[in-house]
Amino acid sequence: MTEASGSEAPPVVAQDESPSLSDPAKKSPNNKIPKWELETRDRLKASIRRFGKPLSDMAERDANEGDTRLLVTDFLFEGLGFDKYSDLTTEYQVKGEFADYGIRVDKDLVAFIEVKRVATKLAAKHLRQVQNYALNEGVEWVLLTNGAQWQAYHITAKMPVEVDLALEVDLLGDDTQAQKANQLFYLTRESLKRRQIDELWKARRATSPQSIATVLASESVLTAIRRELRRETGHKVEEAEIAELLRDTVLRPECFGK
Repeated sequence: MTEASGSEAPPVVAQDESPSLSDPAKKSPNNKIPKWELETRDRLKASIRRFGKPLSDMAERDANEGDTRLLVTDFLFEGLGFDKYSDLTTEYQVKGEFADYGIRVDKDLVAFIEVKRVATKLAAKHLRQVQNYALNEGVEWVLLTNGAQWQAYHITAKMPVEVDLALEVDLLGDDTQAQKANQLFYLTRESLKRRQIDELWKARRATSPQSIATVLASESVLTAIRRELRRETGHKVEEAEIAELLRDTVLRPECFGK
């Protein structure tokens, strides 16, 4: 992604495993929200309201994938601010296969989108294909959507490949329109241009169960736990035993990638 000049990464706050930008209404007068951000958020909120009824109708009649793509295209344009002709490429070819959409910002390819019919529950199998497209093209971000649900994943090209869910929004879910807009904001053209979603991903990654488990199993923390256990109980426990207890009885197996 091309980083916007003269822009600073915004503060990120973690709330129930869904980090987001600090609430604009709570910022001090000396730290005003930029005009572009206010306008982007207003446009996004209006689009969420406008697309709510058509989306509900499509879900009710179990619209096919083609109809879902039409709605997604309109929402990418009207809600997320992408130009249909310069920013979006449908059927983006990658080594003889085709991604549903490629997204460009200032001519840089920044993400791929995989679209499923509105009634389809998004799953790991849908991610794998578009993930390969991203790896082949050197793209860090992939989006999955069925029109209602939107998921954004960061792809780290290493061995093994690391895939992190950065945000998930359900436009037909119970969250308020403001909450939905607060998450979807990171997928707008204006926000992607400033790489704000990178900060969101870093915040979520830092507070993930895997990251916390890694810290708890580190040598310095195990040493501190051993000392505290001996002080509290008078019993001497070896660090290896503490590590085993953490893995087998305290933390969930998935925290260690099992």
